[in-house]
Amino acid sequence: MQCCDMLVNLSTLPAPASVAEDVWIKRAWAGDLEEILRFIRETFSAGWASETCKAVLQNPSTCFLATHKGKLIGFACYDATTKGFFGPTGISEPWRGQGIGKALLLRTLYAMEEAGYGYAIIGWVGDAKGFYKKAAGAIEIPNSDPDHSVYKNRIATY
Repeated sequence: MQCCDMLVNLSTLPAPASVAEDVWIKRAWAGDLEEILRFIRETFSAGWASETCKAVLQNPSTCFLATHKGKLIGFACYDATTKGFFGPTGISEPWRGQGIGKALLLRTLYAMEEAGYGYAIIGWVGDAKGFYKKAAGAIEIPNSDPDHSVYKNRIATY
């Protein structure tokens, strides 16, 4: 999988995406931090949990959650990896393909625009390039593989 960063012009975002009536998208609350981090560690990775912790504890939180009947099914963050970056983000396997990822993406990008950003960087994109291009008009940033991006500062190698 070849990774790159992608760029989104926040002034040209499509209309917000809708989700099923019983799925809620909301800003994360610090009181739910342990449940959020447990979900991310068990479903995705410890690294994403660390980044999400930073996002949840910002004021206001820069993490959004998707829930179904009170159960966490997805998340999306910004300003977690570094300022101006979207991610990490993830939807649990049984809920993929139902528009929840797109709804979380757009809700988060709109929050970035509201916070004063003109553009968002989606970091370390692999197989999801087509999704981000279609959902938000993202374009690939040349020479932005992990060795030539903010990710070069990580201790761990991937």
